Amino acid sequence: MSDIFKIAILPGDGIGPEVMKQALKILEKIKKYINKKIFIDNYVVGGIAINKYGNPLPKKTLYGCENSNAILFGSVGGPEWDYLPLNKRPEKGSLLKLRKHFNLFANIRPAFFYKNLSILSPLKEKILNKGFDIICIRELTGGIYFGVPNGRKKKGIDEYAFDTEIYSRLEIERIAHIAFNLALKRKKKICSIDKANVLNTSILWREVVTDISKQYTSVKLEHMYIDNAVMQLMKNPSQFDIILCSNLFGDIISDQCAMITGSVGNLPSASFNHDYFGLYEPSGGSAPNIAGKNIANPIAQILSLAMLIEYSLKERNIAQKIKNAIQKVLDLGYRTKDLFTNSKNEKIVTTDDMGTLIMQSII
Repeated sequence: MSDIFKIAILPGDGIGPEVMKQALKILEKIKKYINKKIFIDNYVVGGIAINKYGNPLPKKTLYGCENSNAILFGSVGGPEWDYLPLNKRPEKGSLLKLRKHFNLFANIRPAFFYKNLSILSPLKEKILNKGFDIICIRELTGGIYFGVPNGRKKKGIDEYAFDTEIYSRLEIERIAHIAFNLALKRKKKICSIDKANVLNTSILWREVVTDISKQYTSVKLEHMYIDNAVMQLMKNPSQFDIILCSNLFGDIISDQCAMITGSVGNLPSASFNHDYFGLYEPSGGSAPNIAGKNIANPIAQILSLAMLIEYSLKERNIAQKIKNAIQKVLDLGYRTKDLFTNSKNEKIVTTDDMGTLIMQSII
């Protein structure tokens, strides 16, 4: 096994470069704890790449990603490029292309909340007191977003539109294995989401996930309809540990998981292929309206780095050091503008200051 680990750094647009700078502060600090030599290379992607090369995913960037062990992604997009056709805009032309190129079929989004930020959550205090730490695992390359045929037909009163949801046994099996293997490292509990009382794809989904569960006898599997799942997330999120979803249902559930935490600015994500090659990125967007103001929240980008360290470098203890440092800084009352609630002892800090404070708190 090589003692060299290469990370492709893709800061992107908007607040991407600002928050990426903070993640790289953390990476520099924790290098000494890692048993591999870490090398990073920066590449342009998204709107800035369009401006420079006329392509949101230049060949040099793609080649750099291919020759790396993991990708740390910032964010892309903004109104500056909205005039372009959809497939040439930063989002579809870079991020979605990377997902397709590397076959990143498994999306993992943690959802947890910091107790000292509970006021930001829409949930009642009695619900939050139970706490929650959820991972949503979403199938990312199949389902209704990619099924054919799709389109629109006819005109006037007879006009109609249609989409097709297709799932193969292989697609369901591989995402299920990701979920069950992760469950073995956590509470050994999975809730699989479907609509098996209505949809044929959900019937197959439930059958295949049940079959796979027989290979993981120590993991408890529960099935839940999507409509009930969104209600249960609001009523008692603490009942969930790992939630396994199709592409469409995962899109819905992961956003609701983010909302109940109170701030999407604190949430990272990762996307993997069958070799566990990963692309790590914040769950939020490029926020061009606050770009360059040094007020963006870098926590999601820093936690995306922590996920890279945990899943790609297999250094769970070091990832926990980063999480502990974030908790310590928040416990001391430091807040970026989006987290500020005007509560006693809170202190607003800049993006740069928040990154430095977290870096200094890593022990």
